[in-house]
Amino acid sequence: MIKRLLRLAVLASAGLGFAAGIVQAQDDSEKGIQRYREMISDPMSNPGFLNVDRGEVLWAEPRGNKNVSLDETCDLGLGVGKLDGAFAKLPRYFEDADKVMDLAQRILWCMENKQELDTAEIVKQKFSPTNGGYTSDMEDLVAFVSNKSSGIKIELQLSHPKEREALEVGEALFHRRSGIWDFSCESCHGADGQRIRLQELPNLAEQSEGARQSIATWPAYRVSQNQLRTMQHRLSDCYRQMRMPQPGYASDGLTALTMYLMKTAEGGEIQVPAMKR
Repeated sequence: MIKRLLRLAVLASAGLGFAAGIVQAQDDSEKGIQRYREMISDPMSNPGFLNVDRGEVLWAEPRGNKNVSLDETCDLGLGVGKLDGAFAKLPRYFEDADKVMDLAQRILWCMENKQELDTAEIVKQKFSPTNGGYTSDMEDLVAFVSNKSSGIKIELQLSHPKEREALEVGEALFHRRSGIWDFSCESCHGADGQRIRLQELPNLAEQSEGARQSIATWPAYRVSQNQLRTMQHRLSDCYRQMRMPQPGYASDGLTALTMYLMKTAEGGEIQVPAMKR
């Protein structure tokens, strides 16, 4: 009996030591990741600003059958051509389209309705490939416009009934389990302290500092993908990882889900383009 108790004590001690080792490894990994983030925090080292520069050119370039620019025709909610702070209030309701739109959706609408531009090829190249080949007009334009709200806090618009409806739909989508794995957004982002491998997962199920820091830093340059990525890409990739059907680009569903995420991040200060792993 004594020998058995001793063996159990040794096993318990080993188990505690193993658990402590895991916790220490996680702490060391997080410190290493934080040091890496600090090393690349200088804007001059962020390739995402190349997207901003290209987007600025595209915003001012006359295009389409009407040969006009987005700068002289596109209203993002604050008036035609007014960009400072516009991204911080998106998604929002637009009377001329009679719907709630996020930034990508609104830019496409302006291209089609104000410039009379055929957007089929633009949508086809909505996400630039990791191995190069072409740059995405949409990634560049979203980077440029969103950068104009850097330093401004997220301020969700809920005065119109359709904005409140979009928020409700987005919340339902966040919690809806589906797919072959029976996953939802909440499965990974519904509690504090969760992670996948070395990646910390922010709690996006409620208003929190983690949500504000996460959502307010998209679009971001993804070092692992060698490209700038927008919220449209982030959400589409999440659906892919959950083994769900891919949502349509700039669709009403993604706008509604973005509406909900912006609500959880309300008050967060926009800092884009950020840099992420």
